[in-house]
Amino acid sequence: MRTFHALEVALELVSALREPIAKLRQFDKDLADEVRRAAKSVALNVAEGGRRVGRDRPHAYSIAAGSADEVRTALRIALAFGYLDKADLAQPLALVDRELAMLWRLVRPRSA
Repeated sequence: MRTFHALEVALELVSALREPIAKLRQFDKDLADEVRRAAKSVALNVAEGGRRVGRDRPHAYSIAAGSADEVRTALRIALAFGYLDKADLAQPLALVDRELAMLWRLVRPRSA
């Protein structure tokens, strides 16, 4: 069985967000829930896209990319409010950037 790296990174992101989400929940439950939902959406849509064919495939990856951007923005909001610090976010933000780079390659049209 082949490893789908985009899915593995999405799952790594979910794992890396456990502690930041728990810390964030102490300050802003709604924002913590938003990060959790968006991170789940990244992994679930990447997995779904891996099984789709035709135009459905890039559409699922595009949704995953939107959710990854949502995670990144929510974490930046948490940083701006002082709920989390840079050390809390270094690994999750690096994983979001890596995931977005992979998704960009999966979504963009291939030249002939």
